[in-house]
Amino acid sequence: MTFPTPELPFKLWTRGKVRDVYDLGENLLIVATDRISAYDSILPTLVPQKGVLLCRLSNFWFQRMGTVCANHLVSTDIGRFPPEAAAYRPALEGRTVLVKKARRIDVECVVRGYLAGSAWKEYQEKRTVAGIPLPPGLKESDRFPEPLFTPAIKAPQGAHDENIDYERLCALVGTERAGRLKDLSLKIFKEASATSESRGFILADTKFEFGEIDGGIILIDELLTPDSSRYWDRSSYRPGRPQESFDKQYVRDHLDRIGWDRRPPAPALPPDVVRKTREKYVSAYETLTGEKFS
Repeated sequence: MTFPTPELPFKLWTRGKVRDVYDLGENLLIVATDRISAYDSILPTLVPQKGVLLCRLSNFWFQRMGTVCANHLVSTDIGRFPPEAAAYRPALEGRTVLVKKARRIDVECVVRGYLAGSAWKEYQEKRTVAGIPLPPGLKESDRFPEPLFTPAIKAPQGAHDENIDYERLCALVGTERAGRLKDLSLKIFKEASATSESRGFILADTKFEFGEIDGGIILIDELLTPDSSRYWDRSSYRPGRPQESFDKQYVRDHLDRIGWDRRPPAPALPPDVVRKTREKYVSAYETLTGEKFS
């Protein structure tokens, strides 16, 4: 069953590319839809159960990373949601979470462990990644000696996020807060990388979002999903070429092949791409969690 965003009886807080967020006073209700985005545009085609897969995987990681950083999760049990949600239980089950309302820190905290995607393109042109100088001679998909923290400014829907250097991050959020964001991002990445590799995947890169409650920093939004992360099959990893991905890169590759100019409106996805995308998301979920998706 796909989820095309029904009208829920709550005040809409915000509607993102793939998630709808409702205001419940001191808490928020986040609904992960089956929408998919690429190159900052929402595609018109839904991917069945994508929202359920991403919600469950985020919850898995929120639980795993709880000792590294607090997060916004309050409950995944619809029985604890407002009574008005009961009528929508079949649609909301598995794709909805009740979370703490935090003040979002408007920065994407990106961590890169490998030279791939936009980082590889920049390196070829400038020998840098997000402005960080790197030595010559690196190959596509090479592993960095240490993960790189490459923050970006969140852009409005339809616009590209802008990479910023650490000095600018300090100017935007304060030196102490910037240091905390960097430390937390790198710790979470290293912990998640170890878990992923133990289960047959390489976590090539990912992005985190953080918020604040009473001065404390917590993880918000989603965490380590195929929408926000680049996962590779560890057994077939070979530097010097693109890797088989288990994330949204498959959709981007299709859009590149058909020559889309990345300007809205985005084209519809054919059935075979939808099917294969769903298969990759299911594989990522089952490999990382050790649970069968049903």
